[in-house]
Amino acid sequence: MTELLWGSAQPPSRGPKPAVTLAGIAEAAIGIADAEGLDAVSMQRVADELPVTKMALYRYVPGKAELVAVMSDLAMGAPPERPSLPWREALYAWSMDLYEGFRRHPWLLLSTIGRRPIGPNELTWMDRGVRALTDTGLDGSEQLDAIVVLVGHVRTLTLQTTTVPGRQGLTEEAFLSDFAAILTTHGDRFPSLAAAMRSAGQDNQGLEFGLQRILDGLELLINARKA
Repeated sequence: MTELLWGSAQPPSRGPKPAVTLAGIAEAAIGIADAEGLDAVSMQRVADELPVTKMALYRYVPGKAELVAVMSDLAMGAPPERPSLPWREALYAWSMDLYEGFRRHPWLLLSTIGRRPIGPNELTWMDRGVRALTDTGLDGSEQLDAIVVLVGHVRTLTLQTTTVPGRQGLTEEAFLSDFAAILTTHGDRFPSLAAAMRSAGQDNQGLEFGLQRILDGLELLINARKA
């Protein structure tokens, strides 16, 4: 697995010239996952998209678990370079870039959780986030925890605003519409909620509101350390 993710695996040396590459296999799998969800990805389905048989794929990747790891790291890509930004602006931009990445490939929300092999692109995202906090006075644990909190918020809001292909779900806009309809009928039972909904803005502000509050908290801590 490490060899596949970190580019040290050797291509098949026997037989005819390879008809595909590991990157080409991963790209085919990404296309399937983008259209139909992660559950639709299988060795047979990927082979159907390529000029090779299912058995031939095993010369490149041992199985679906390994394929998912490779395609996930490829889909994440490297984070955009944003040099010379102050730590707060850098983390805000980093978080929004991550949000857009999850929006492009919603199945990444499923494939990048739990214990799993981690590839170079995912580690580059982590490194870039931590880099923004390097000179803030926070220790290593605090820097890592700050990134975990930001990633958790971005993941949650992406789930609320994106329907993952192949999985049942509602966008946040659809959820709020249904929620408002319930309160229209039963608002007298939930007066505080009904009042909040009436005074709420029409735009989805959950991502922005949460990011700014997390960054406010980090700024308080960083300023306290400097003091």
